[in-house]
Amino acid sequence: MTFLNEKQIELKLVTETKKWGGIALKFVSPSFSGMPDRMVLLPDGKMAFVEVKAPGKKPRLLQMKRHEMLKGFGFQVFVLDEASDVPDLLKKITEGGEAQ
Repeated sequence: MTFLNEKQIELKLVTETKKWGGIALKFVSPSFSGMPDRMVLLPDGKMAFVEVKAPGKKPRLLQMKRHEMLKGFGFQVFVLDEASDVPDLLKKITEGGEAQ
């Protein structure tokens, strides 16, 4: 089994999101640390934040606090650490499924 690094997983997310008719924007917030890496926008107004991690890695405490804040606002927030999970993640976003 070949493990992909964080950048490769992020590229897979960007590529697959385009195939689904959307965009996965790099989300940078210099004055507000800990925000997720990507904002995924899909057709029909579907949107979610995605934190991309290397396989087996977990978000830092500040990142987890930001995720909880965003969820409190009603947004979906996902942590992605396996490229093979990208299609399922996109399906959850389009269906408004449970975020991680």
